[in-house]
Amino acid sequence: MKASRHAVDSSPDPRAEACPAIGVQHAEVRFGSHALWSGVDVDVDAGTFTAILGPNGVGKSTLLRVLLGLQPLSRGTVRVLGLTPERARPRIGYVPQRKSFDRSLRIRGTDVVRLGLEGNRWGVPLPGSRARQARTAVAETVALVGAGAYAARAVGELSGGEQQRLVIAQALVRRPDVLLLDEPLDNLDLANQGAVASLIQRVCRDRKVTVAMVAHDVNPILPYLDQVVYLAGGKAVAGEPHEVITTETLSALYGAPVEVLTASDGRLVVVGTPEPPALHSDRHAT
Repeated sequence: MKASRHAVDSSPDPRAEACPAIGVQHAEVRFGSHALWSGVDVDVDAGTFTAILGPNGVGKSTLLRVLLGLQPLSRGTVRVLGLTPERARPRIGYVPQRKSFDRSLRIRGTDVVRLGLEGNRWGVPLPGSRARQARTAVAETVALVGAGAYAARAVGELSGGEQQRLVIAQALVRRPDVLLLDEPLDNLDLANQGAVASLIQRVCRDRKVTVAMVAHDVNPILPYLDQVVYLAGGKAVAGEPHEVITTETLSALYGAPVEVLTASDGRLVVVGTPEPPALHSDRHAT
C-alpha cells in the first residue's frame, strides 16, 4: 500500500464515542451490473468480538476490504471509529488470508512481529530510543499472544497455530483500536482453532480492541462471540449468535428452507443451504 503524499488525519472524531466502532448503513457493493450484496446494515460496538459468516463467494472478505477502505461502496455509508475507513486505517490491525510460512524461512518469530512496526523501513536501523521502544512493544505483544516460548525460533519451523499467533501479534503490535481478521483459523486443527479464538477474545477484552473476523465455521468460535454477521443471498443479518443462527432467520435470509440442528456435542449444523453462484473465480477475492 503506497503512502499518501498528504498526511492522513486519524485523530479521534469527537463524535466517535456516540457511534459504534464499526457502522455500515444501507451498503451495497457492485461488480459491473451485479450487486454482490446490498442493503447491508451492521453496527459493531467497541470492544466486542464479531464473526462474519456465510458460504463461499458471498462477499465476506469484500466486507473487510470495505472496512479497510480498499473496496468502494456503490451505495450507502461506512464509518470505522467515527471516521471514513481511509482515515481510520492507521488505527486498524489486519490479518489477511494466508497459507503457512515455507519451512525454509529462517527469519525469527520476533522479526515477523516487528514487521508490524517498521515493515516500511525493514533493514534501516531505528534511532536508539525508538529502537528500545520497538523492542519493548514487540516483547509485550509476543507475551500477550502467548508466543514467548518460541518467538526466537525460525518461523518456518513453527506449527500452524504458533505461526498464526505471531501473525496476530504483528497486527497488534501498533496497539490498534480495531482488528480485522480474514479466516485466521483456516488450516488449523480443532484444538488450535479453539486456542486462537480464545486468544482473540482475550485480546478483545484486555486491550478493548473491536474484533471482526471472517470465519468459515462458527463452531470453534461460538463460545467467544458477542455478535455474528451472516451474509447470504446478497443480503446480511446481524445480531447475537442465538438470534441469527436459527432455522427461521437463515431460511428468510436464503429465501429457501434451511434447518439449523444442534448436535449432541453442542455444535451447530446448518442443513439445506443453496450453493452460492460462482461470482468470482478466486474465493479469496470475496
